[in-house]
Amino acid sequence: MMNKSVAILLLAFMSFTFLQAQRDNVPATISWGEELREPANSFIAKTISAGPWGFNILRLRQGNVMNGDQVFLERYDEKLRLKKSEKIDLRYKSKKRAFEDLVKIGGQLYLFTSFNNQVKKKNYLFYQKVSHRLTPSRDIVKVGEIDTKNKYKQGNFDLALSRDSSKVLIYNGLPYKKNEPERFTLRVFDDQMQELWTRDIALPYNDNVFEIEEYRVDKEGNVYILGIVYKDGTRLQRRGQPTYGYTVIAYLNDGTEKQEYRIELEDKFITDLTFRVANDGNLVCSGFYSDRGTISIKGTYFLRMNAKSKEIYNVNYKAFDLDFLTFNMNQGQKRRAERNERSGNENRAPELARFSLDELIMRTDGGAVLVAEQYYVYQQNFDRNFGYDPFWGNRWGRWGRWGNPYGTGNNQTNFFYHYNDILIINIKPNGEIEWASRIPKRQETMNDAGYYSSYSMATVRDRFYFIYNDNPRNFDGRVQSGQRRVRYNFNGSASVVSLAEVKIDGSVKVMPLFTNRDADVITRPKICRQSSSKHMLIYGERGRNFRFADLAFK
Repeated sequence: MMNKSVAILLLAFMSFTFLQAQRDNVPATISWGEELREPANSFIAKTISAGPWGFNILRLRQGNVMNGDQVFLERYDEKLRLKKSEKIDLRYKSKKRAFEDLVKIGGQLYLFTSFNNQVKKKNYLFYQKVSHRLTPSRDIVKVGEIDTKNKYKQGNFDLALSRDSSKVLIYNGLPYKKNEPERFTLRVFDDQMQELWTRDIALPYNDNVFEIEEYRVDKEGNVYILGIVYKDGTRLQRRGQPTYGYTVIAYLNDGTEKQEYRIELEDKFITDLTFRVANDGNLVCSGFYSDRGTISIKGTYFLRMNAKSKEIYNVNYKAFDLDFLTFNMNQGQKRRAERNERSGNENRAPELARFSLDELIMRTDGGAVLVAEQYYVYQQNFDRNFGYDPFWGNRWGRWGRWGNPYGTGNNQTNFFYHYNDILIINIKPNGEIEWASRIPKRQETMNDAGYYSSYSMATVRDRFYFIYNDNPRNFDGRVQSGQRRVRYNFNGSASVVSLAEVKIDGSVKVMPLFTNRDADVITRPKICRQSSSKHMLIYGERGRNFRFADLAFK
């Protein structure tokens, strides 16, 4: 009889051999830069810009009550070498400003900061140009202000760029009374940060029946606000019918003209919607719908709206087929889903749960690509004296953040972050939905906000590539051949970075790119980004050590 430890080693060797053989067919090569060590208590927050010349990185260091957080701007060359790291001075007249953002606009880096003047009861927003040496200009330009009540209610500013990066929207809330319309200041600038127009606006709905989803600005400087309007002031579902509708409120012609575009799909639940302004000025909308509620999806839809006549056209629906909906189910679950589907039982028919829209990419031929990821968080209450109670502390948080009301008062709450399958939907120029593909992915981590989870995406010629952390066991022969339907979870530790290729016909191929042992780091997909037409910047870290890599597609 084979010794157990020998069997485990043999299985590991076979899995490694299978993994290595798969990596030989990857349509990309990866080149790692040198290993670097980051300053204590700091972390890379985002990639600001990247190109054939190299890339700029934003690093933050957690401070204390007296000094606050510290901001660093780092530049790396095309060989992934750190060339310069500059600490950004946030002082203003001997007082500390708050960091807001670092953004590249029109080829120029801009530093945005704010300062809460408690004497004048105003919160100011400033920008400074950042030189090639990574130092902010001495010229501090005020571009916004908010009336504040006190230092704890200082308000905040947000920024959005047009799709071609030629226009900048800076917006902030204004004081308003409860159950009255929310009020905002909209400020639009060109790509040299010259103000084009500014206007204070009040939404046409009271705040108890309206919920803002997103802001957008187009290349003409028009501003659009996507929101949800709740009918009769209720946010509850009634008799299986939607009690809400989506609307886009547009502020056109330097904010002097207001238009509203209502978007509804008869008796279907729109569970997610996003939109873009097409080159002809019309609205392109897409998202997911459900037959029964707001947290699951049955299929996808696409429509266009004429901005002048408000006529909706090119309306198309596509319900996901049964194989697509039951992709991750075991045989028993799949049989029950098939029975419910045949019986026409909408309440039990299979739907996909908790998918979040990430991207609506406009194709050059007038078509579009929709990308979404399954994302949700659940909490679990745990009494440190008695352990996990399956009744009082169920995984969905029966007692929410307060825990077991009859417990010991020594409760601990754990948060579990799920980033699972990726959906890609390809839409023809006439609005017809050509195909929908699904990339299998399972990532569950605890109390880390999904630090190493999710994905990064690149578009190379007529193909899409996605990279993400995966469990190496998903690449053994049995899983790949379909003999085992179990998808093993990535939990934030042992990892192989997967590369998923989606071809023009919607076919999906998933390949192992490298393991965390190969590079001695764990990749953070949220920091990675496409740097040129055939290259992608990869970032990974372990402890205080970190590395960058160049992923070159063939």
